[in-house]
Amino acid sequence: MKKTIITPHNSFFNLNYKEIYNYRDLLWSLAWKDLRVKYAQTFIGFLWALINPLFTLLILTFVFGIVVDVNTGDTPHLLFTIVGLCGWTYFSTLLTEAGNSIVSHQNMIQKIYFPRLVLPLSKAITGLIDLGVTLMLVLLLMMVYGFTPSVNIIYLPLFIILAVLSGLAGGIWVSALSVRYRDFRFVSQFIVRLGLYATPVAYASTSVPEGYRLIFNLNPLVGIVEGFRWSILGTPPYLDGLYISIVIVFILLISGIIYFHKIEKIMADII
Repeated sequence: MKKTIITPHNSFFNLNYKEIYNYRDLLWSLAWKDLRVKYAQTFIGFLWALINPLFTLLILTFVFGIVVDVNTGDTPHLLFTIVGLCGWTYFSTLLTEAGNSIVSHQNMIQKIYFPRLVLPLSKAITGLIDLGVTLMLVLLLMMVYGFTPSVNIIYLPLFIILAVLSGLAGGIWVSALSVRYRDFRFVSQFIVRLGLYATPVAYASTSVPEGYRLIFNLNPLVGIVEGFRWSILGTPPYLDGLYISIVIVFILLISGIIYFHKIEKIMADII
């Protein structure tokens, strides 16, 4: 009888990516299960994926478009905001769901072996549903306002990839930290609530005073959200924020995978 011996890796960087690929069926199964459970036994089902961003859009439009009356140039505030929500919606969804993925599957982790990174990765797949719904709202509003997509639309996939990587970076960090410190599940909720207003979803980054611009740009979502607007609406590029966002996202992602790999060795024992 052939025996398989599972031993911990000696290096943080010695991640077995081939093993994760070999468990791709489990990855897709978890993603499909999450999608079914998410809208199971609800009265309107999949329509919740549409209502959530629509409700957020209306609130932000009232606060920033009517009460504060921020300047969005020639772009209607409603359209300006829904494009900003594209990157933010995916990040916030993935940060919350991927952050809870390890704790919510503790029975599975304790009973069978599989690459634990599969759990937060599966959330990245289901999160694309929310992103797709938000993009459909963008298309609908562009038709209503008579806006044609910018020629920069060919770069949109790059910003979608950046949004995916940023959400994974945050989700992997929170999921690993939540194994030892369950408080981080609540910290992620706080980040989502505060981050919605600290990210230029309903206002332009250029409206932030110059003296606060550097601190503001440390938010990795700044360059991503502005990148969505540049690629879809053709707004002026915000290169300073974009360059900083790319650097921070990759630092968070790499360091998150390293820390996750460290915790993975003892995850089943302490969860």
